[in-house]
Amino acid sequence: MKLYISVDMEGITGVAHWDDVTHGKHRYSQIQKQMTAEVQAACEVSFKAGAKEIVIKDAHDTGRNLLIDLLPENVRVIHGWSGHPYSMVQEIDDSFSCMLTIGYHSCAASRFNPLSHTFSSRKVMYIKINERRASEFLINGLTAALHSVPVVFASGDEGLCQEIREINPNITTVAVLKGVGDSTISLNPNQSILKIKKGVEKALKSNMESCILELPENFTVDICFKQHPHAYRGSFFPGANLVDTNTIRFETDDYFEVLRLFAFTI
Repeated sequence: MKLYISVDMEGITGVAHWDDVTHGKHRYSQIQKQMTAEVQAACEVSFKAGAKEIVIKDAHDTGRNLLIDLLPENVRVIHGWSGHPYSMVQEIDDSFSCMLTIGYHSCAASRFNPLSHTFSSRKVMYIKINERRASEFLINGLTAALHSVPVVFASGDEGLCQEIREINPNITTVAVLKGVGDSTISLNPNQSILKIKKGVEKALKSNMESCILELPENFTVDICFKQHPHAYRGSFFPGANLVDTNTIRFETDDYFEVLRLFAFTI
């Protein structure tokens, strides 16, 4: 069994402010250690369940957050950003048995996490795919589906878990924090690790094929930018059009073209 783990930070236990996930800020090192511990917990259970290989994408900000020396020796970690449209799931292909996501968060314009966003908190108001507000989980899960890779587990905030239940109730989720206005309510860090271990164990025993996200036949993508110059510039991407001052629309039947759109406009 070969596993892929994509790791973000805004859905890690204890996160409540952008400073918590920003290099050099006061609480960053504390959250960095918890991020690493939550990934380590998932790896530990996965190896016990029979995983022979685990590839981890550090998918927050600079892509250089995980304390790699605290992870199991037989994992490989992708640091930084190659520029490939797969982005947060770089290098995923059909050789993987399944994918897990750790530290994921609610989509842009969601009220369930004060740090909610999709790809860029600075540029993007929201992204819609076929009229559904799109989270990074949805976008990356559909990328995995291009290779028939099931996303069997996700941890993060309650809003994310609610979204996943709507998309595919077969996916195991663990909520480690809840957003309320400009605050969060988190579990005890040790309790989060315990729940992640139990969740991953359950996920790897499940009918994993039932966790593959369904790829629509056609895609209508709306990107609403916070500032209208970004929309104007994005409207020159081949096939994209302005639908209002701040929003571009793009239609295709090829999901890779959706990912290419994101790579060149966000």
